[in-house]
Amino acid sequence: MAEQKRDYYESLGLKKGASEDEIKKAYRTLAKKYHPDMNPGDKSAEAKFKEINEAYSVLGDAEKKQRYDQYGHAGVDPNYGAGEGFGGFGGFGGFDFDLGDLFGGIFGGSSRRSNGPVAGDDIGAHITISFEEAAFGCKKEVSFSRIENCSECGGTGSAKGTQPVTCSNCGGTGQVRTQQRTAFGMMSSTRPCPKCSGSGKIISDPCKKCGGTGMERRSKKLEISIPAGIDDKQTVVLNGQGNAGRRGGPAGDLLCQVSVRPHPVFEREGYNIYCEVPVTFAEAALGAQISIPTLEGKTTYKIPEGTQTGTLFTLRGKGIQAVNSRLRGDLSFRVVVEVPKNLSDTQKKLLREFDAGCGNFNHAKRAGFAEKLKNLFK
Repeated sequence: MAEQKRDYYESLGLKKGASEDEIKKAYRTLAKKYHPDMNPGDKSAEAKFKEINEAYSVLGDAEKKQRYDQYGHAGVDPNYGAGEGFGGFGGFGGFDFDLGDLFGGIFGGSSRRSNGPVAGDDIGAHITISFEEAAFGCKKEVSFSRIENCSECGGTGSAKGTQPVTCSNCGGTGQVRTQQRTAFGMMSSTRPCPKCSGSGKIISDPCKKCGGTGMERRSKKLEISIPAGIDDKQTVVLNGQGNAGRRGGPAGDLLCQVSVRPHPVFEREGYNIYCEVPVTFAEAALGAQISIPTLEGKTTYKIPEGTQTGTLFTLRGKGIQAVNSRLRGDLSFRVVVEVPKNLSDTQKKLLREFDAGCGNFNHAKRAGFAEKLKNLFK
Protein backbone atom coordinates (compact mmCIF):
# COMPACT_ATOMS: atom_id res chain seq x y z
CA MET A 1 0.00 0.00 0.00
CA ALA A 2 1.42 3.42 -0.96
CA GLU A 3 2.49 5.77 1.81
CA GLN A 4 0.03 8.57 2.52
CA LYS A 5 1.58 11.90 1.54
CA ARG A 6 1.50 14.55 4.26
CA ASP A 7 -0.67 17.63 3.85
CA TYR A 8 1.46 20.50 2.48
CA TYR A 9 0.02 23.04 4.92
CA GLU A 10 0.81 20.68 7.78
CA SER A 11 4.39 20.28 6.47
CA LEU A 12 4.86 24.05 6.86
CA GLY A 13 3.03 24.19 10.19
CA LEU A 14 0.15 26.21 8.73
CA LYS A 15 -3.63 26.04 8.51
CA LYS A 16 -5.38 25.69 5.16
CA GLY A 17 -5.95 29.05 3.51
CA ALA A 18 -2.77 30.66 4.90
CA SER A 19 -1.74 33.87 3.14
CA GLU A 20 1.19 34.24 0.75
CA ASP A 21 3.24 36.08 3.40
CA GLU A 22 2.49 33.42 6.03
CA ILE A 23 3.57 30.66 3.63
CA LYS A 24 6.78 32.47 2.69
CA LYS A 25 7.66 33.21 6.34
CA ALA A 26 6.99 29.62 7.46
CA TYR A 27 9.04 28.22 4.60
CA ARG A 28 11.99 30.52 5.28
CA THR A 29 12.02 29.66 9.00
CA LEU A 30 11.84 25.88 8.43
CA ALA A 31 14.28 25.90 5.49
CA LYS A 32 16.88 27.62 7.67
CA LYS A 33 16.25 25.21 10.56
CA TYR A 34 16.54 22.01 8.48
CA HIS A 35 19.05 23.15 5.85
CA PRO A 36 21.65 20.37 5.27
CA ASP A 37 24.50 22.85 5.88
CA MET A 38 23.10 23.51 9.35
CA ASN A 39 22.54 19.78 10.05
CA PRO A 40 25.47 17.90 8.48
CA GLY A 41 24.91 14.15 8.37
CA ASP A 42 21.38 14.37 9.82
CA LYS A 43 19.21 12.23 7.52
CA SER A 44 15.95 13.18 9.27
CA ALA A 45 16.72 16.90 8.81
CA GLU A 46 17.55 16.25 5.15
CA ALA A 47 14.21 14.47 4.66
CA LYS A 48 12.37 17.30 6.40
CA PHE A 49 14.17 19.86 4.20
CA LYS A 50 13.00 18.02 1.06
CA GLU A 51 9.46 17.81 2.44
CA ILE A 52 9.14 21.56 3.12
CA ASN A 53 10.68 22.40 -0.27
CA GLU A 54 8.10 20.21 -1.98
CA ALA A 55 5.33 21.86 0.03
CA TYR A 56 6.56 25.36 -0.84
CA SER A 57 6.95 24.52 -4.56
CA VAL A 58 3.17 24.03 -4.57
CA LEU A 59 1.86 26.51 -1.98
CA GLY A 60 4.28 29.20 -3.16
CA ASP A 61 2.84 29.03 -6.68
CA ALA A 62 -0.58 30.73 -6.89
CA GLU A 63 -1.87 28.46 -9.67
CA LYS A 64 -0.71 25.21 -8.04
CA LYS A 65 -1.98 26.38 -4.66
CA GLN A 66 -5.43 26.95 -6.13
CA ARG A 67 -5.49 23.44 -7.61
CA TYR A 68 -4.19 21.94 -4.37
CA ASP A 69 -6.80 23.77 -2.27
CA GLN A 70 -9.53 22.40 -4.56
CA TYR A 71 -8.35 18.86 -5.32
CA GLY A 72 -5.60 18.14 -2.79
CA HIS A 73 -2.55 16.17 -3.96
CA ALA A 74 -4.45 14.89 -7.00
CA GLY A 75 -4.63 18.45 -8.34
CA VAL A 76 -0.86 18.89 -8.51
CA ASP A 77 0.65 15.40 -8.67
CA PRO A 78 -0.14 12.91 -11.49
CA ASN A 79 0.85 10.08 -9.12
CA TYR A 80 -2.46 10.65 -7.36
CA GLY A 81 -4.59 10.15 -10.49
CA ALA A 82 -6.36 7.00 -11.61
CA GLY A 83 -7.53 6.41 -15.19
CA GLU A 84 -8.74 8.67 -17.95
CA GLY A 85 -12.22 8.18 -16.57
CA PHE A 86 -11.20 9.71 -13.24
CA GLY A 87 -10.51 13.32 -14.11
CA GLY A 88 -7.93 12.80 -16.88
CA PHE A 89 -4.82 12.45 -14.70
CA GLY A 90 -3.70 9.28 -16.49
CA GLY A 91 -3.11 5.92 -14.79
CA PHE A 92 -4.02 2.27 -15.00
CA GLY A 93 -7.34 2.70 -16.80
CA GLY A 94 -5.63 2.62 -20.23
CA PHE A 95 -2.29 1.07 -19.19
CA ASP A 96 -0.81 4.59 -19.47
CA PHE A 97 2.27 4.38 -17.22
CA ASP A 98 4.61 7.33 -16.65
CA LEU A 99 8.13 5.87 -16.66
CA GLY A 100 9.48 8.93 -14.87
CA ASP A 101 7.02 8.40 -12.02
CA LEU A 102 7.60 4.64 -11.96
CA PHE A 103 11.40 4.64 -11.83
CA GLY A 104 11.56 7.79 -9.75
CA GLY A 105 9.42 6.05 -7.14
CA ILE A 106 11.55 2.89 -7.20
CA PHE A 107 14.90 4.63 -6.86
CA GLY A 108 13.87 7.40 -4.50
CA GLY A 109 14.26 10.24 -7.01
CA SER A 110 12.17 11.98 -9.63
CA SER A 111 12.60 12.78 -13.28
CA ARG A 112 10.34 15.80 -12.93
CA ARG A 113 11.85 19.27 -12.97
CA SER A 114 9.77 21.95 -11.28
CA ASN A 115 9.51 25.39 -12.84
CA GLY A 116 7.94 26.78 -9.67
CA PRO A 117 9.52 29.08 -7.06
CA VAL A 118 13.03 28.18 -5.89
CA ALA A 119 14.48 29.59 -2.68
CA GLY A 120 17.85 31.31 -2.88
CA ASP A 121 20.93 29.74 -1.28
CA ASP A 122 22.26 30.81 2.10
CA ILE A 123 25.67 32.49 1.99
CA GLY A 124 28.42 32.91 4.58
CA ALA A 125 30.48 35.80 5.92
CA HIS A 126 33.00 36.25 8.73
CA ILE A 127 33.69 39.00 11.24
CA THR A 128 36.19 39.39 14.11
CA ILE A 129 35.36 41.33 17.30
CA SER A 130 37.02 42.01 20.64
CA PHE A 131 36.29 40.22 23.91
CA GLU A 132 34.51 43.32 25.26
CA GLU A 133 32.40 43.71 22.10
CA ALA A 134 31.26 40.11 22.48
CA ALA A 135 30.41 40.71 26.14
CA PHE A 136 28.39 43.88 25.66
CA GLY A 137 27.23 43.61 22.03
CA CYS A 138 28.08 46.00 19.22
CA LYS A 139 27.32 47.04 15.66
CA LYS A 140 29.73 46.02 12.91
CA GLU A 141 29.88 46.44 9.16
CA VAL A 142 30.26 43.22 7.20
CA SER A 143 31.24 42.95 3.54
CA PHE A 144 30.11 40.07 1.31
CA SER A 145 28.93 39.30 -2.21
CA ARG A 146 25.64 37.75 -3.20
CA ILE A 147 23.57 36.82 -6.25
CA GLU A 148 20.81 39.36 -6.97
CA ASN A 149 18.28 39.96 -9.71
CA CYS A 150 19.95 41.65 -12.66
CA SER A 151 19.69 45.43 -12.33
CA GLU A 152 19.28 45.78 -16.08
CA CYS A 153 16.42 43.34 -16.76
CA GLY A 154 14.97 43.03 -13.25
CA GLY A 155 15.52 39.28 -13.21
CA THR A 156 13.56 38.42 -16.35
CA GLY A 157 16.67 37.59 -18.40
CA SER A 158 15.24 39.50 -21.38
CA ALA A 159 16.60 42.71 -22.86
CA LYS A 160 14.97 45.94 -21.75
CA GLY A 161 11.56 46.44 -23.32
CA THR A 162 11.05 42.72 -23.97
CA GLN A 163 9.61 39.86 -21.93
CA PRO A 164 10.06 36.08 -21.99
CA VAL A 165 7.28 34.26 -23.83
CA THR A 166 5.60 31.00 -22.92
CA CYS A 167 7.31 28.03 -24.53
CA SER A 168 5.15 26.71 -27.37
CA ASN A 169 6.65 23.24 -27.11
CA CYS A 170 5.58 22.52 -23.50
CA GLY A 171 2.89 25.17 -23.01
CA GLY A 172 4.81 26.70 -20.12
CA THR A 173 4.95 23.56 -17.97
CA GLY A 174 8.66 22.99 -18.57
CA GLN A 175 7.98 19.30 -19.28
CA VAL A 176 7.19 17.20 -22.31
CA ARG A 177 5.63 13.75 -22.37
CA THR A 178 6.52 11.04 -24.86
CA GLN A 179 4.58 7.80 -25.44
CA GLN A 180 5.70 4.43 -26.68
CA ARG A 181 3.68 1.29 -27.39
CA THR A 182 5.01 -1.82 -25.61
CA ALA A 183 3.84 -5.32 -24.81
CA PHE A 184 2.34 -3.90 -21.60
CA GLY A 185 0.42 -1.16 -23.38
CA MET A 186 1.19 2.48 -23.93
CA MET A 187 4.17 3.63 -21.84
CA SER A 188 4.76 7.33 -21.29
CA SER A 189 7.69 9.24 -19.84
CA THR A 190 8.17 12.86 -18.80
CA ARG A 191 11.35 14.88 -19.26
CA PRO A 192 12.42 18.54 -19.19
CA CYS A 193 11.42 20.39 -22.32
CA PRO A 194 14.45 20.58 -24.64
CA LYS A 195 13.35 23.88 -26.13
CA CYS A 196 13.16 25.91 -22.88
CA SER A 197 15.41 23.65 -20.72
CA GLY A 198 12.54 23.10 -18.29
CA SER A 199 11.89 26.78 -17.49
CA GLY A 200 8.61 27.03 -19.41
CA LYS A 201 9.76 30.35 -20.92
CA ILE A 202 11.67 31.33 -24.05
CA ILE A 203 13.98 34.35 -24.05
CA SER A 204 14.33 35.52 -27.64
CA ASP A 205 16.40 38.65 -26.86
CA PRO A 206 18.66 37.94 -23.83
CA CYS A 207 19.78 40.74 -21.52
CA LYS A 208 23.33 41.74 -22.41
CA LYS A 209 24.32 42.41 -18.80
CA CYS A 210 23.42 38.99 -17.35
CA GLY A 211 23.46 36.93 -20.57
CA GLY A 212 19.86 35.87 -20.06
CA THR A 213 20.33 34.36 -16.60
CA GLY A 214 18.43 37.16 -14.87
CA MET A 215 21.05 37.18 -12.11
CA GLU A 216 24.26 39.04 -11.29
CA ARG A 217 26.77 39.00 -8.44
CA ARG A 218 27.11 42.19 -6.42
CA SER A 219 29.27 43.30 -3.51
CA LYS A 220 27.32 44.37 -0.45
CA LYS A 221 28.00 46.04 2.90
CA LEU A 222 25.63 45.80 5.85
CA GLU A 223 25.72 47.02 9.43
CA ILE A 224 24.78 44.10 11.65
CA SER A 225 23.92 43.99 15.34
CA ILE A 226 26.04 41.57 17.37
CA PRO A 227 24.06 40.53 20.47
CA ALA A 228 25.63 40.83 23.91
CA GLY A 229 26.98 37.49 25.12
CA ILE A 230 27.84 35.97 21.74
CA ASP A 231 30.72 33.49 21.90
CA ASP A 232 33.55 32.57 19.59
CA LYS A 233 32.49 30.65 16.42
CA GLN A 234 28.79 31.37 16.93
CA THR A 235 26.71 32.65 14.00
CA VAL A 236 24.48 35.67 13.47
CA VAL A 237 21.71 34.99 10.92
CA LEU A 238 20.33 37.80 8.74
CA ASN A 239 17.13 36.60 7.12
CA GLY A 240 16.66 37.35 3.45
CA GLN A 241 20.18 38.70 2.88
CA GLY A 242 21.47 35.66 0.99
CA ASN A 243 21.26 34.85 -2.70
CA ALA A 244 18.07 35.86 -4.50
CA GLY A 245 15.46 33.19 -5.16
CA ARG A 246 14.23 32.28 -8.62
CA ARG A 247 10.77 32.51 -10.06
CA GLY A 248 9.40 34.31 -7.03
CA GLY A 249 11.16 32.15 -4.43
CA PRO A 250 12.42 33.86 -1.24
CA ALA A 251 16.02 34.95 -0.86
CA GLY A 252 18.36 32.86 1.28
CA ASP A 253 19.96 34.02 4.53
CA LEU A 254 23.34 35.50 5.38
CA LEU A 255 25.13 33.38 8.00
CA CYS A 256 27.82 35.52 9.61
CA GLN A 257 30.28 33.57 11.77
CA VAL A 258 31.82 35.55 14.62
CA SER A 259 35.40 35.16 15.86
CA VAL A 260 36.22 36.65 19.26
CA ARG A 261 39.78 37.78 19.96
CA PRO A 262 41.24 36.40 23.24
CA HIS A 263 41.52 38.76 26.22
CA PRO A 264 44.90 39.44 27.88
CA VAL A 265 43.44 39.00 31.39
CA PHE A 266 40.15 37.06 31.25
CA GLU A 267 39.31 33.56 30.10
CA ARG A 268 35.73 32.59 29.31
CA GLU A 269 33.75 29.42 30.03
CA GLY A 270 30.15 29.80 28.93
CA TYR A 271 28.93 33.01 30.56
CA ASN A 272 31.48 32.90 33.40
CA ILE A 273 34.90 34.55 33.23
CA TYR A 274 38.11 33.82 35.17
CA CYS A 275 41.37 35.61 35.90
CA GLU A 276 44.37 35.49 38.26
CA VAL A 277 45.13 38.31 40.71
CA PRO A 278 48.64 38.61 42.23
CA VAL A 279 48.93 39.62 45.92
CA THR A 280 51.92 40.14 48.15
CA PHE A 281 52.89 37.79 50.95
CA ALA A 282 51.90 40.43 53.51
CA GLU A 283 48.48 40.98 51.88
CA ALA A 284 47.79 37.25 51.89
CA ALA A 285 48.97 36.81 55.48
CA LEU A 286 47.30 39.88 56.99
CA GLY A 287 44.30 40.22 54.69
CA ALA A 288 43.83 43.28 52.51
CA GLN A 289 41.58 45.33 50.26
CA ILE A 290 42.84 44.46 46.78
CA SER A 291 42.04 45.76 43.29
CA ILE A 292 40.14 43.36 40.97
CA PRO A 293 39.70 43.84 37.18
CA THR A 294 36.15 43.51 35.82
CA LEU A 295 34.58 44.06 32.40
CA GLU A 296 33.33 47.46 33.59
CA GLY A 297 36.64 48.52 35.12
CA LYS A 298 38.41 48.00 38.46
CA THR A 299 36.66 47.22 41.73
CA THR A 300 37.92 46.34 45.22
CA TYR A 301 37.57 43.12 47.19
CA LYS A 302 38.68 42.30 50.75
CA ILE A 303 40.52 39.01 51.06
CA PRO A 304 40.72 37.51 54.57
CA GLU A 305 43.97 37.06 56.49
CA GLY A 306 45.74 33.78 55.90
CA THR A 307 44.60 33.56 52.25
CA GLN A 308 46.52 30.78 50.52
CA THR A 309 47.79 30.94 46.97
CA GLY A 310 45.29 29.35 44.56
CA THR A 311 42.24 30.35 46.60
CA LEU A 312 39.26 31.14 44.31
CA PHE A 313 36.89 34.02 45.02
CA THR A 314 33.71 34.82 43.05
CA LEU A 315 31.92 38.06 42.23
CA ARG A 316 28.32 37.21 41.36
CA GLY A 317 26.81 38.75 38.24
CA LYS A 318 30.07 40.23 36.98
CA GLY A 319 30.53 37.83 34.08
CA ILE A 320 29.07 37.73 30.55
CA GLN A 321 25.44 38.58 29.83
CA ALA A 322 23.47 35.67 28.41
CA VAL A 323 22.31 36.18 24.81
CA ASN A 324 18.81 37.73 24.67
CA SER A 325 18.61 37.78 28.46
CA ARG A 326 19.40 40.08 31.37
CA LEU A 327 21.06 37.29 33.32
CA ARG A 328 24.84 37.45 33.73
CA GLY A 329 27.45 34.90 34.63
CA ASP A 330 30.04 35.30 37.40
CA LEU A 331 33.60 36.58 37.62
CA SER A 332 35.95 34.30 39.55
CA PHE A 333 39.51 35.28 40.39
CA ARG A 334 42.29 33.08 41.71
CA VAL A 335 44.75 34.56 44.20
CA VAL A 336 48.43 34.02 43.41
CA VAL A 337 50.80 34.89 46.26
CA GLU A 338 53.98 36.43 44.87
CA VAL A 339 57.25 35.43 46.56
CA PRO A 340 59.55 38.47 46.77
CA LYS A 341 62.91 38.40 44.98
CA ASN A 342 66.19 40.31 45.38
CA LEU A 343 65.69 41.00 49.09
CA SER A 344 68.04 43.32 50.90
CA ASP A 345 70.09 42.08 53.87
CA THR A 346 67.75 43.91 56.24
CA GLN A 347 64.65 42.28 54.68
CA LYS A 348 66.27 38.86 54.85
CA LYS A 349 67.14 39.38 58.51
CA LEU A 350 63.56 40.37 59.30
CA LEU A 351 62.19 37.33 57.48
CA ARG A 352 64.52 34.99 59.40
CA GLU A 353 63.37 36.55 62.65
CA PHE A 354 59.76 36.11 61.52
CA ASP A 355 60.41 32.48 60.59
CA ALA A 356 62.07 31.85 63.95
CA GLY A 357 59.05 33.37 65.69
CA CYS A 358 56.85 30.80 63.91
CA GLY A 359 59.02 27.93 65.18
CA ASN A 360 56.38 25.80 66.89
CA PHE A 361 53.89 26.34 64.05
CA ASN A 362 56.42 25.47 61.34
CA HIS A 363 57.65 22.44 63.33
CA ALA A 364 54.10 21.08 63.57
CA LYS A 365 53.50 21.59 59.83
CA ARG A 366 56.76 19.86 58.89
CA ALA A 367 56.10 16.98 61.30
CA GLY A 368 52.65 16.47 59.83
CA PHE A 369 54.03 16.43 56.30
CA ALA A 370 56.78 13.98 57.28
CA GLU A 371 54.17 11.66 58.78
CA LYS A 372 52.18 11.74 55.50
CA LEU A 373 55.29 10.83 53.51
CA LYS A 374 56.07 7.99 55.90
CA ASN A 375 52.57 6.53 55.52
CA LEU A 376 52.75 6.96 51.74
CA PHE A 377 55.92 4.86 51.33
CA LYS A 378 55.15 2.11 53.84
